[in-house]
Amino acid sequence: MVRSYNLADLLEILAAAGPDRPALVAGAERRTFAQLNERASRVGHHLAAAGVGPGEHVAILAYNRAEWIEAMLGVFKIRAVPVPVNFRYVAAELRHVLSDSDSVAIIGERSLLAKTEEIRGDLPKLRHIVVLEDGAADDIPGAVEYEEALAAADPGDAFPERSNDDRYIMYTGGTTGYPKGVEWRCEDIFFGALGGGNVLGDPIGSPEELAANAEQPAMAVLDCAPVMHGAGQWVAFMGLFSGAKVVLYTDHAFDADKALRLLGEEQANVMMLVGDVMGRPVAQALAAGDYDTSSLMAIASGGAPLTEGAKQALQEQLPNVMFLDNYGATETGACGPSVGGKEGTARFMMKPEITVLDDDLKTVAPGEIGKLARSGHIPLGYYNDPEKTATTFFTDAGGTRWSIPGDFASLEEDGTIVLLGRGSLVINTGGEKVYPEEVEVALKDHPDVYDAVVVGLPDERFGERVAAVVAPRPGTAVTLEELTEYCRGRLAGYKLPRQIQVVDEVRRTAVGKSDYKWAKSVLA
Repeated sequence: MVRSYNLADLLEILAAAGPDRPALVAGAERRTFAQLNERASRVGHHLAAAGVGPGEHVAILAYNRAEWIEAMLGVFKIRAVPVPVNFRYVAAELRHVLSDSDSVAIIGERSLLAKTEEIRGDLPKLRHIVVLEDGAADDIPGAVEYEEALAAADPGDAFPERSNDDRYIMYTGGTTGYPKGVEWRCEDIFFGALGGGNVLGDPIGSPEELAANAEQPAMAVLDCAPVMHGAGQWVAFMGLFSGAKVVLYTDHAFDADKALRLLGEEQANVMMLVGDVMGRPVAQALAAGDYDTSSLMAIASGGAPLTEGAKQALQEQLPNVMFLDNYGATETGACGPSVGGKEGTARFMMKPEITVLDDDLKTVAPGEIGKLARSGHIPLGYYNDPEKTATTFFTDAGGTRWSIPGDFASLEEDGTIVLLGRGSLVINTGGEKVYPEEVEVALKDHPDVYDAVVVGLPDERFGERVAAVVAPRPGTAVTLEELTEYCRGRLAGYKLPRQIQVVDEVRRTAVGKSDYKWAKSVLA
């Protein structure tokens, strides 16, 4: 059989080369590569028997657990497309993602699937549901229980031949308020975000070369980030495809003490965190407690910046640890490591295919500002949204195709790139992306709110917090508690404002757009 860069092919190659090698640890669950491959095959055969075909979309709605990884790989087994769904979403957000993605099946935890019951009538394409037990008692009509489904399914690898063009979709926040599905080819995501089979060196030249990673010294990666997000998911698959043991942190809330004890128990060599929101509590726990960190070589961070202050606090306790703080975006993949900032900026040594372009798609001169752009292994675009695709993906006069998601940056004389921020003013709070427009719409729907502008303010733990300047309607008054309670049923918890400033009138620009600079000054 000719192998492709479909992730299921890559798993099968590693399972054949090192079947007994530890692959995955999640709570009490442990899988070798052979076991992980067999259970993924059972998922694939079950979905195929349920009528899920190549190219159709299967949503995954769960916290970190072994079955999350099995399910994603099982979907790839039959050339279907996994669609990770944020477990923090409320019903309205779930409706959008499940509808926009055209998902025909969903694999999810019982308590989380309960949130989809009220919107089932709005999802005519959703025809198959597989339930992961999580201790909840909610009734999910017509659903199949995950372990029962696997027990009845074929464990073998007899599947139709796969393709490098098989698809991978990851939803990310959209500037219009709702998430957009970034669509990749499997070959492009493997080389653009999953390490290319060799995280620290040259990428492999063919899928079969991945088998050599089963002969590498055993490593262990502790992944504390949620795998439904790109950063956590990419690190998990980088680890697996390098032949490492991937240890998932499975508690629903991050506890630095538990994470550090897990690190010692599994002798992890790399610890994946989400910026300061996890980095600072880890530094505090290390300073106060006694932990076995003898195996730890590096701390990786993604999804949110790990600031210099947090790095210093960690290094005081772990003087020999390396930091792998990478820049990445759903539309660009993993682009390069941090090399230290200056005056509060983030500076990165990017890969050769990444540069800074002006509005004419030409590379800017050193010191000039443009937008960060990547060519080569980049996404096809946004699923179901050609209009948005046309505003992010461009082809220059020479025929080179670029992904330009909107991060302003400058090119330095030494070839490094300094990131200056997203033009859309996205708020990064603890690794979650919040677009101001979505929160503004929710606030302005409150009957006592006349106008509102939402911005991100610096926050020591979460990087940024959501804050709003609000003008009430005449004769009314509003409070933070009242507004957050009103928005709670419309927005995920991390999108809710943590601070408001009430004003008589919200200032806008000459063309009526939100004046974010003014709003920040009012809140400050």
